[in-house]
Amino acid sequence: MNKLYLYTLSAFLSVGLLASCGSGKKGGNVSSKTGYAYNKRENGGFEVNKKYKRGPGPGLVEIEGGEFIMGGSAVDVPGQDIGDYNYKRQVTVSSFYMDETEVSNTDWLEYLHWIKTNFPQDKEYYYTALPDTLVWRRPLSFNEPYVNNYLRHPAYQDYPVVGVSWEQANDYCDWRTDRVNELLLRDKGYMTTFKDLNKPSAANAAPKTNGEPFNTEIYLNGQIKDVGKKAPQDLNKPGKGNRRPVRLEDGVILQPYRLPTEAEWEYAALGLIGNTKYSNINQKKIYPWNGMGIVSPKKQTRGMILANFKRGKGDYMGVGGSLNDKGSLTMPVRSFTPNDFGLYNMAGNVNEWVADVYRSKTFQATEGLNPYRGNEYQNKERDANTGTLAKDKHGMPVMKPAISGVKQTWSQLLQDSVPGGTYNPDQRGYRDPEAKLSNGEVLTLINDKSRVYKGGSWDDQAIWLNPASRRYMQQTESTADIGFRCAMTMLGASEVKPAGKPQFKVAPAKAFKSK
Repeated sequence: MNKLYLYTLSAFLSVGLLASCGSGKKGGNVSSKTGYAYNKRENGGFEVNKKYKRGPGPGLVEIEGGEFIMGGSAVDVPGQDIGDYNYKRQVTVSSFYMDETEVSNTDWLEYLHWIKTNFPQDKEYYYTALPDTLVWRRPLSFNEPYVNNYLRHPAYQDYPVVGVSWEQANDYCDWRTDRVNELLLRDKGYMTTFKDLNKPSAANAAPKTNGEPFNTEIYLNGQIKDVGKKAPQDLNKPGKGNRRPVRLEDGVILQPYRLPTEAEWEYAALGLIGNTKYSNINQKKIYPWNGMGIVSPKKQTRGMILANFKRGKGDYMGVGGSLNDKGSLTMPVRSFTPNDFGLYNMAGNVNEWVADVYRSKTFQATEGLNPYRGNEYQNKERDANTGTLAKDKHGMPVMKPAISGVKQTWSQLLQDSVPGGTYNPDQRGYRDPEAKLSNGEVLTLINDKSRVYKGGSWDDQAIWLNPASRRYMQQTESTADIGFRCAMTMLGASEVKPAGKPQFKVAPAKAFKSK
């Protein structure tokens, strides 16, 4: 199930927290509407971080968004019916972050190790997270060695994880979010550091998580009472020694890791930023690299294949002594040359899951900004009187379907209901009635659990390397040629590198002076 959380988390802060901000009378540190100075205990302790700086989380690179023709790169691609490509439409993608590489076997083993360490008795949790290594078995092929070796043997440690379903990929994104935010908070001293946690005599340390692992939402809701030595001062309490947990307003907590939308993935794969000047695209692309071909034109690598794919039926890597892509199966996640955004293997190696529900004409009827199909809005289950979030046995918030598209009244919130019942955010297409036979059997393979994957793989021919190509599979299924990478929403200004570009100046707030 897609979990597009209702809250918006801030990007990484590499400088001190707002508690260290100046409290002078400059316009930026004083409310332009009330005249009260920010970050002053005597004024009530309202805090504003004026030193916020954003940046990507671990493993991510910045993708400056913009307008492009989704499906446009499919022009002149030989050998494939146009129905396998996106409906051509002009759309705009907001700036975001994306993993430089596909998630590797080592990355997944780290995930499994954490589960085994923190929930040693929960065999179901560990088993559910295991990739399906049986995807390597084929009736007429001897792939049995990969069943036991591909995930765990060090020979494949930097190779992309496969056998992972769409649902498992989403679970990994949730887990990664919490691990990255916890490390950020502990390394900065906003929570008890890992070094102090591991000291034998930690009896005087602050209460941790009551035996439960860290979760970002539970922490932000004030249900984890771990306050480190460098946590921000609580300006609502007297005395400089009083400290508090980090809040969302501090700009420290990272946005959730998630699967990219199909529009984000296609935009990032094309990498048109390298061919754009003064809003003009000077060279079109049909692959993540320039040119119509699939081999390198450069002198030192001339003739080498630019991605890991199958040249023809039975030709997975070329002739011995002159291998073309050098991989009969997958290749390390940093193989080949990155595209103009700095992303590796956006064509070939493994197909990649994206967030969207599949419909053949998805983008014929959707938004022009950040198009996406698959929203299932959810709320965190919360006690309206205490504000406490309900947790499952793994310390994660319990999510429930949203019951309203607007803010509820206080009485409705207490009753957990709205007039008219549940909220259905659907615009035509997402919950299209499935065609059914008279006996109730489904007539079509396309349903609300069909998810899109893109990019082509080691087991695909070049026609699938085009970023506009798209296929689908059930979100519970997996194969030996589908992996994934994560994305993250970028907050604030859309322009990633404004230096040297013309700008309209933003006037600072004027300081209030009483007469």
